[in-house]
This record gives sequence, C-alpha cells and structure tokens, in this order.
Amino acid sequence: MAPSVAQLESATADPIQVAKDALKNQGDVKAVEATEPKDEVDDKGPSYPFYFPHFDLEEKFPKTELFDHTDPGSRADPKKPHLLTPNTKVSNISPYLGTEVRGVQISELTKEGLDELALYVAERKVVVFRDQDFKDIGPERQIEIAKHFGPIHRHPTSGNVKGFPEFHVVYRDAKNDRFREYAGANKANHTLWHSDVSYELQPPGTTFFFILDQPEVGGGDTLFLSQVEAYNRLSPEFQKRLEGLRALHTAVPQAEFSRKRNGPVRREPIETEHPIVRVHPVTGEKALYINLGFTKSIVGFRQEESDYLLKFLFDHISKGSDFQIRARYEPGTVVVWDNRVTAHSAIPDFSTTFRRHAVRLTPQAEVPTGKV
Repeated sequence: MAPSVAQLESATADPIQVAKDALKNQGDVKAVEATEPKDEVDDKGPSYPFYFPHFDLEEKFPKTELFDHTDPGSRADPKKPHLLTPNTKVSNISPYLGTEVRGVQISELTKEGLDELALYVAERKVVVFRDQDFKDIGPERQIEIAKHFGPIHRHPTSGNVKGFPEFHVVYRDAKNDRFREYAGANKANHTLWHSDVSYELQPPGTTFFFILDQPEVGGGDTLFLSQVEAYNRLSPEFQKRLEGLRALHTAVPQAEFSRKRNGPVRREPIETEHPIVRVHPVTGEKALYINLGFTKSIVGFRQEESDYLLKFLFDHISKGSDFQIRARYEPGTVVVWDNRVTAHSAIPDFSTTFRRHAVRLTPQAEVPTGKV
C-alpha cells in the first residue's frame, strides 16, 4: 500500500527525500526522479509530495466499457437538509452559476448528503467549498467519496498518483508547464474552454478539484461558464436547428501531444459522437455540449459548414462574460462542478516562481442524450 499523506507530512526531513524513501520499497525511485517537480526559485518543495504527478510509460488501461448509471441527485431531497444545514452559509457568485459554501465538510456528509450535493451542483453548476479538510483525509477516503457519483475516470495521458490512477494531478512551476504547452505556447491568449474528457463514451458528471499548493500572490483561478445559459440565449428557431445534431469529440490531439513529449498513452485515443444539445438527467435542463478543447466537427456537415457553425458556438460561449464566473482559490478550497452543463478554462496568469498543485477526481456519468 502506498504511504499515507499523514506519514509523509509528519516527517521532519526534506519532503521530497521522504517521498523517495517511502517509494523505495516499491522499487520505483526512478519514476519519482523522472517526474519529480523542480522549482529553482521555491526550493521548499511541494506541501503534499505524495501527490507528485507520476508518468509511467508502461502503464496501460483497458478499453472502456459502457455501464449503467443513475445520478445520485435523482435520489436527493430537494430541500437538502443534510447539506444545507442551519450552520451552512451560502453566497451565490452569479445568478446563472456558482455558489460559495462555508460551514459544511464534504468529508462528513452522509450518503443522503452526497446525493443532495449532486443535486445542488447540478442546479448551481459550480459550487466552491471553503475551509475543507478534504486534502488531508487520505487517498482512499477521497476516492470513496468521489465514487458515490460514478466510476472514477482514469486519464489516459495526464500525471496521476502512483498506485492511484484515479487522481488527475495538475502541477505547474518553473520547470513544469504542461497546460501552457498544450493550450499553445505561442498564443497571446491561453484561455482554453473545455469540458473534461468529453470524448469518452460516458463523460464526467459531478467533479471534484482540490488545491494543495497555490501562488501566494493570487492568480491560478479557474473560469467557468454555464452551457445551460449559453443555450438559453439562442433564439428559439436556432435552438430547434441545433437539436438533433451530433458532434464528434476526439482524444487524438491529446494523445499525440503526450507522445511527442515522450509521455504515456495508457489507452488508445477514441472519437465519440455526442448531441450538440444535451439534457441533464436530473434537472431536465438543456445545455450546449460542445467545447473548443475536444469538439472536432458536426456529423453530416461538410467541413466548411461545420467549421462555420462551430466557430459561432465557440465564440458565443467564450464571449458570454455575463454567464461566466471566476472561481478563486484559497487554502482548503474544494470546487465541485457538473461537467455536463459547464465548460471551464485554467488561468495560467501567475509567475512560475510560484507552485500551483491541485488534484481532480472525475466520476463518469451517463451516455449523453438530447432527449428529455
């Protein structure tokens, strides 16, 4: 079994050396050395070395298979008595999406509370939980909570945690900047709107993202937008034209990017057709389901027609600042969002003299449908 977070943090020695020593018994020091984050300015090391991004070129995942999925939000009490208690303080960030919550610990929620969390996130799209102990409860418990919402996606190319492929590790410092490379190192604007791994047969639903280290001077936030409100802004006639259309979502560029960097491709990339207008299984809301990161073309359209329509839709969601929010991080923040009805983008606006280290757990949901 991998060392616990508590074991690594309680040591008084250098944290990077502790992580190496702890993994020696597993015979994989070389993997740690190959992927160990290096920062020439901030030399104190990451606060949570257990969650170093791990890249194993020999790690392979089987082809994904379809599974039955019932959204936990469908079982929830609409009044949410286990989640929104008298001690819970909520503040809406925007009318269309985003709520900040204090006074409740995700780690202490009952099964009923987790069901209510699924419903609340579906309704509010993005919920920012403050003062959480989530990062300190250990990987087994973190995974147990996330599994309540569906089987956890194992990313085919990103850094994960050794022994725990369920974790998607986000890391940036002076020597590591995969996002800027992937978004386009020569671009003046690094905004890249996407819904996580939308190319999967059953893409993610309720998603967890928690901060371990963050820039001391601010920055490194995440932009979110409501695909529900983006759809609602379109004229009724245009909405009718989009309904029934399907788009091709592709994992190929992501896999090619990893291969070019001598990174892993744990599962061969797939391309999947999904409806352009998707219906949420619990709220019944219709949402656009296209994103610049993974949507390649519209099925049945000629290339020029597809490019023209997708460009309009991409411009529409990216320019809709009145249905976008900026989720700000602080120590103890856990952001939970619904990937089915949102898109998001990292904001690499901080100096790489500072470390940003975070982890995502990404439960998969139902096969997307355009039917109510």
